[in-house]
This record gives sequence, C-alpha cells and structure tokens, in this order.
Amino acid sequence: METKTIFDRLKNGETISSNDNEAYKMREASFETKKLLVQMNNSTDPVEIRNLLSQITAAEIDESVTVFTPLYINYGKHTKIGKNVFINFDCVFLDLGGITIEDNVLIAPKVSLLSEGHPVSPEDRHSLSVATILIKKNAWIGANATILQGVTIGENAIVAAGSVVSKDVPDNTIVGGIPAKKLKTI
Repeated sequence: METKTIFDRLKNGETISSNDNEAYKMREASFETKKLLVQMNNSTDPVEIRNLLSQITAAEIDESVTVFTPLYINYGKHTKIGKNVFINFDCVFLDLGGITIEDNVLIAPKVSLLSEGHPVSPEDRHSLSVATILIKKNAWIGANATILQGVTIGENAIVAAGSVVSKDVPDNTIVGGIPAKKLKTI
C-alpha cells in the first residue's frame, strides 16, 4: 500500500486538520521556500530569478516568463507557470491547493492567488481547506485583485483591478467588484 504525503493529500483537495501528524511539514516546507524567496527577491537578474523560481516550483520556468520581484509563495511546488507569463511586483501565491497559470497570462501588481482557506465551523477553524486555482490562457488579472480557492479564470477573461473573485469566470468575460460580477463579454 502506497502512503500519501501531506502534500499529496493537499493536492487531492483534502482538508488537513490542525491535529494532523504531518501538519508540521507544511511549515518546514514554507521555511525552505522562504530561503529561496529571499535570494530571488533580492536578485535583479531575470535569468537568476527564473532559475530560483524553477527551484521553488520544482519545474522549469520558460525563458519567456517575466517576474518582477518581490513575489511571495508559501510552498511553490504546487504552482505551474506556462509560457510568456508576466507577473508584476508584489504578488502573493498561497499554493498548497494548487495554482496553474497557463500561457500568455498577465498578472498585475499586488495580485493575490489564494488556494487555501479555513472551514467556517469554529471547531475546525484551524484546519486547512484547499482547492485549485486555474488561470486559463491569455487572461489578465488587474492590480490588487484577489482570486480565491477553487476559482477558474476563463481564457481571455479580464479581472478588474481591486476585485475579489470567488466564483468561476467564463471565457472572454470581464468581471469586477467585491464579490466580482460579470461586467461585459468581450
């Protein structure tokens, strides 16, 4: 019988209790990621930044990807970044639930991608619930927008600056507001 790690269980969408025997591994992994983040966020060399981001995500970052640091990621190994992606300054990725950014996506400054949350029940509040965020091809996420766990942003969609997106956005759609609502079809 194969034993699944806590990270496998998170990737499968399992809620992790605060009493889980492996919960400490999430913090240990975050501190390991932070060591690389400090190096990456102090670099001015785009090649070095991509190489460090490759180590953080455990996947090759294509040379067409541009990242304006600082970028903050709590784990990294559940983040996938496509080609020709632009990530502007001061973004936050909480990726234990999984974040996939497809090709040609634009991410403006101070965008938060939060694939993690906590149960509503006060008794379970310290448990960690997760769900994957998917940002499809050619989407544009405006400055200071927040994308919550489990949300898919459709192909060519636009999220207006300052929005909080808690539901899926169809392809070719502009959304805005808190919570984000459909503004227009492109």
